[in-house]
Amino acid sequence: MFRIRRIYDDVIPINKLAIAQVQGILRIQFSFLHEEEIEKLPEKLRNPIKHGFRSILYVADDFKGNVKGFAFVFHEPDLNFCYLDFISTSKQLTGRGIGGVLYDRVRQGALALKRTGLFFECFPDDPKLSRDPVILKENIARLRFYERYGARPIINTAYETPLSPDDDNPPYLVYDDLGQENKLSRNLARKIVRTILERKYGDLCPKSYVDMVVKSFQDDPVRIREPKYIKPEKIIATNHSIPEDDKIALVINDKHDIHHIRERGYVESPIRVKTILKEIEPTAIFQSIPVQHFSEKYLKSVHDANYVDYLKKVCENIGAEKSVYPYVFPIRNVTRPPKELPIRAGYYCIDTFTPLNLNAYLAAKRAVDCALTAANEILRGRRIAYALVRPPGHHAERKSFGGFCYFNSNAIAAQYLSASGKVAILDIDYHHGNGQQEIFYERSDVLTISIHGHPRFAYPYFTGFEDEIGSCMGEKCNVNFPLQEQIDGKRYREVLQKALNIIRKFKPQFLVVALGFDTAKGDPTGSWSLTAKDFELNGKMIGMVLLPILVLQEGGYNNRNLGVNARYFFKGIWEGMYR
Repeated sequence: MFRIRRIYDDVIPINKLAIAQVQGILRIQFSFLHEEEIEKLPEKLRNPIKHGFRSILYVADDFKGNVKGFAFVFHEPDLNFCYLDFISTSKQLTGRGIGGVLYDRVRQGALALKRTGLFFECFPDDPKLSRDPVILKENIARLRFYERYGARPIINTAYETPLSPDDDNPPYLVYDDLGQENKLSRNLARKIVRTILERKYGDLCPKSYVDMVVKSFQDDPVRIREPKYIKPEKIIATNHSIPEDDKIALVINDKHDIHHIRERGYVESPIRVKTILKEIEPTAIFQSIPVQHFSEKYLKSVHDANYVDYLKKVCENIGAEKSVYPYVFPIRNVTRPPKELPIRAGYYCIDTFTPLNLNAYLAAKRAVDCALTAANEILRGRRIAYALVRPPGHHAERKSFGGFCYFNSNAIAAQYLSASGKVAILDIDYHHGNGQQEIFYERSDVLTISIHGHPRFAYPYFTGFEDEIGSCMGEKCNVNFPLQEQIDGKRYREVLQKALNIIRKFKPQFLVVALGFDTAKGDPTGSWSLTAKDFELNGKMIGMVLLPILVLQEGGYNNRNLGVNARYFFKGIWEGMYR
C-alpha cells in the first residue's frame, strides 16, 4: 500500500525524511546530475522565487515515510503552464504501477491550478536520434506510457536539435493538454519554450541556440504528433476529482452528544455539530479520519494535574441527569481547595454557567483526542486538518474551566505540535481566547493572537486587553485585538490582516486556528455582523499564509446560519491554500 502526497517544505520530520530519500533516488536514477543541484531541492521548495519556478514535489510513500517514488514539477504562474522535471520510482520498484499513479497525480495538480497544459522532455523513439538499441527500446516504452494519457511530442520544430552534432538522444518536448483539447498557440509556445530553456538550461544553452529553437516554432497552432502506439479510444480519461492529499482531514467528536445540557438557554448543544456537517460534507473537500485515543498525559501537558484529576473524579461521582454549577468562589485564598467536590467546583471555575455532569469529562477528553488526531494528520504531511468538536476549549486555563470549556484542545494540540517547531495560535472566536493566553504567556515558541469583542462588554470580561503582551521569555508573544461592539466584515479583515502579518513575522512551522462562528450576524452570544461571504474571505486570507493549518471548532450558536458560514469558511481556506 502507498499514498501520494505533496511535499511543501522540509519543516516537519516526515517531510525531511522524504526529501532525503528523493535525493537518494535522484543520485541513483539520474547519475548525470551534479550533487550541487540535488542539494538545492529543499531550498527550491522553500524559496521558489529565487529559482525562477514554483517547485512542486509529490512522493509516493507507505504511510511510515518510506518513499517509493516521486515526481518533481515546475509551475510557471505567469505563462500558465507546468513542467514535469523528474518522475521516478526507487530502482527496485520499477514497473509496479507507482509511476502511473504519480503521473496521474501530477496531471490532477496541473488541472487544479487551471494550467494550459503540462510539458516535459522525453528521449526520442527515432533510431536516427537514439542510436543505442537498448536505450531506444526504453525510449519507446516511455513514450508509449505517456501516450496512454494523450501526451505526445510537439513536431515540426528544432527543439530536439542537439547542442553538439555528436550528442545522442536529444529530447523531444512533449505536451499533455490534460484532456482539455487545448490548441497551443505559436506565441504562447514560444514564450514557454524560451522560459524552459533559459531557466532550466541557462548555463548550457547559448542565446543563439535558444533563439534558433524558439524561432523554429512556426505552426499556429503548434502541431502535436499523431498517436503512434495507443488508439485514441484507449486513452486514459482525465481524473478531475480532488486529490486525496489536497482534502481537509475531518476529525469529528463522535461522542460529543453524550454531553447534552437540556436546560433552557444553554446554547452549546449537539445540534451545532450536525448543522455544520450537513453543509460541509457535500463539498467533497473533506476526508473523514477516525479518532485515535490518547493518554491523559497530554491533558496534563498543559493543564494542572490536580485540576485534571478533580474534573475526572467529580464527573464520575455525579449522578445521571444531574449537573453541578459552581456558586462559591475563592476570592481571598486560592491555595487550599475545599473538601467537598461540588463546592470545590468554584475553586476551578471562572463562571456560574458551565456545569459539571456525568459526561462532561468524557466528552471533553474525546474532543482533545480529536484535536490530537488532527494534529497527527498535520505531522504526517496534511496541509489542513479540522477537528469538529464540542465542548469547545479556548476558555479553559491551566487549572480552570468556564465558558462551556473544560480542556483547552487548541492549546493541547499546539503543545503537541511544538515538539516539531514553533506554533502560532490564531483565535477568531468572538470571545477572548483567555485559555491559551494564560497557558503560553511566558513562552516564546508559541505565539498567541486573539481577535475578539472588547472585555468591557464581552465574556470573559477580565482578560483580552491590548497591554497583555506576554511576560518573561514570552514577552511580545501574546497579541490581543479587542474590538468595538459593532463591526462589519471589512473592518474585521483589516484587523485579521494585521494578525496574519504578525504571524508571518514570527515564522512558525504550524498555525492553529481556534475557529468561532459567533462573530456572525445574529449569533446570540455576539454583536458583530459577519456574513457567509466574509467568512469565505477570512478563510482565504488565512489559507494564503501557506502554513500547515490545524482548525479546531470553538463557538458559534446561531444554527440558522452556522452550517453555511462553516461551508464558506472552509471553501475560502481551501482555495487560499491550494489555488
